Amino acid sequence: MELTDIKGVGPKMLNNLHTLNIYTLEDLLTYFPYRYDLFEPATLDANYNNERIAINVEVTTTPTTAYIKRNFNKLQFRCEHNQKSMYAVIFNRAFLKPHITLGKTITLIGKYNLNKNTFICDDIKLTPLTNKEIIPIYHTNKNLKNNDLRKIISSALMDASALKNYIPEPLLEKYEMPSKKQALRMLHEPHNFNEAKKAIFFFKYEELFLFMFKVNYMKQAQENISKEAKHFSPQMVNNFIKSLPFTLTTSQEEALALILADLKSYKKMNRLVLGDVGSGKTIISFIAMYANFLAGYQSVLMTPTEVLARQHYESALNYFKNTNLKIGLLVGNQPKKEKEEILTNLLSGEYDILIGTHAIIEENVKFYRLGLVITDEQHRFGVKQREVLKSKGEVPDALYMSATPIPRSYALTIYGDLDVSFITHKPMGRKEIITKIKKYSELKDVLSHILEEIKNNHQVYVVASLIDDNEELDLKSVGLLKEKFNLAFNNKIPIEVLHGKLKASEKEAIMERFKNNETKILISTTVIEVGVDVKNATIMVIFDADRFGLATLHQLRGRVGRNNLDSYCYLICDHEIERLKVLEESNDGFYISEKDLELRGAGDLFGIRQSGIKTFKIANLKTDAKILMQAKADSEEYLNSKEYKNNLSYYQILKELSHLN
Repeated sequence: MELTDIKGVGPKMLNNLHTLNIYTLEDLLTYFPYRYDLFEPATLDANYNNERIAINVEVTTTPTTAYIKRNFNKLQFRCEHNQKSMYAVIFNRAFLKPHITLGKTITLIGKYNLNKNTFICDDIKLTPLTNKEIIPIYHTNKNLKNNDLRKIISSALMDASALKNYIPEPLLEKYEMPSKKQALRMLHEPHNFNEAKKAIFFFKYEELFLFMFKVNYMKQAQENISKEAKHFSPQMVNNFIKSLPFTLTTSQEEALALILADLKSYKKMNRLVLGDVGSGKTIISFIAMYANFLAGYQSVLMTPTEVLARQHYESALNYFKNTNLKIGLLVGNQPKKEKEEILTNLLSGEYDILIGTHAIIEENVKFYRLGLVITDEQHRFGVKQREVLKSKGEVPDALYMSATPIPRSYALTIYGDLDVSFITHKPMGRKEIITKIKKYSELKDVLSHILEEIKNNHQVYVVASLIDDNEELDLKSVGLLKEKFNLAFNNKIPIEVLHGKLKASEKEAIMERFKNNETKILISTTVIEVGVDVKNATIMVIFDADRFGLATLHQLRGRVGRNNLDSYCYLICDHEIERLKVLEESNDGFYISEKDLELRGAGDLFGIRQSGIKTFKIANLKTDAKILMQAKADSEEYLNSKEYKNNLSYYQILKELSHLN
């Protein structure tokens, strides 16, 4: 059934549904209510003053319509309830006028104002309410009313059997769940709250079961992929590690031991390294690339930004300067001739390591013998981008790195198709970043400290949540902050602005000047959140800090404290100060991610703009942790069951589920 086959869905309604991302029958029927209202007919008295209730009334005058503004109208009429006469008023429902006729009994839903003897309605039902009624409430827009959406869904429920049931029959029986058609009726037209709860459980479980089944299926498929074991000299690897200007931490050593074992194994490596900001993931990847080189293979390291790619390239040149490794850099804005030379050297085997942005996954990029694929900040890339990169080798080992700390229990579940290593300790000599929350009225203290640090030849990051000024939002933009800082320091301190709208060449030049200490204050958006490493920076100032998740703020402050100097982070805001105190208390990213999950829920785990975790339509990783763990166990059991192995149609269903990719 197409949406246009449903009664009430014409071109205008179809467009309204599209604005809610409803394009198919399944989209419509799985458009979940965000709450339910319970109504039962009340008898009005003084106790109900300004309390939301439903009452049955008899219409005693013909309704009149007044237009307050062009797109704002007021419908009002007199009515009688329990022998009491009153006015009823409802806004922006002029279309109800022909249906509200003299003598008709209808239901008003809203609040009664005793002083004005007026019932202000937020909804009117054109039939009297006789029993308790549960009404689902959906997120809609100004052109689509809840009532209209409910009617369309009600019509569509007649064809609900067309939707596939993704929960295997044995599990439906095990948990005494209804059929999918029954669950949909209970979701959108519940007779009682118990039915609504059963329906919500059904769809949460279905969503999490499918997700965990896919994760477990992928892990099983990975385990069956074999490759050539890589042979290299452990002594040469150890010699390289000893040549480094620092000692590896215990958790770095543990992660590295597993990676080297993966390289030597006949089983393809598929490992995620989760490390806190500044924990030293990059050097682990470099050591892995060195072992891969000793085994006679090429490595590739893909980063989400050109700034980060160039930084890794420079670091690699430094770390490998006493070896025979040859390293190439491939980014989007290189001259054509330079790119062609890099591609030729890569294909001939001249380069042992290629570092770059998504330019690496272009079709013309071909390797001589690719053995190791590394993706930095892996959640910034889509599944398909990562798969394209892996397809450039025969069966390359895959290593993913992320500086976005995730609660350990969720990481092991959600990234269940990967082997997960955690780097939890910071390199020796690093000091804890001192974090302070400051109100806007305390900015003078912050400016004084900035001036003091600059006099000591140190540098400062300043972060704004907006690139441009926005009249509707009372937030600081990078441009406005530059003006304010220039004014505060009498234009005597070199200040530059960095944001995502700049050309790659401009970003590169700005970062180069900051790295060279030519620029003292860098005012930026969250483009500097990941990977940027300027050891001379000692202060991070984040304006409108309440706009960000704790994990994002933690990553931003991780741009400082990358040395043995005292470093500071100032969170500037006048709101949500209690929530931000977690950052004053701790520098542990994994602890902070747990608190972020507790305070804001899984949907905001990584702040306001990005997520390393799949977002769910109805499930919530914070509140539905028990369902998630049960779905994980059930999906593993079903995947290994005889029933699944004999049920080819179920496997086909899973292959068709594009939203699981």
